Amino acid sequence: MNRLRELREDKDLYQKDLAKILNVSQQQYSRCETEVNQLSYDGLMTLADFYETSIDYILYRTDQRAPYPKSIMIERKKTYE
Repeated sequence: MNRLRELREDKDLYQKDLAKILNVSQQQYSRCETEVNQLSYDGLMTLADFYETSIDYILYRTDQRAPYPKSIMIERKKTYE
């Protein structure tokens, strides 16, 4: 099952609910769930924050659902500024 769909269904939400959060149409969001289209980086960040997980989890780069500690993320951001 697609991770986006899995995360959405775990929270008992509809595609239209996530589309509203991402400011896209339900059809656009549906195409992301079915992997026809890809989410933007900003969209991935928004969903990772919303679901309290990591972008890596959404993209199947890890099976660890827990988000990364915030301090690591803040330090990495400072490195690239």
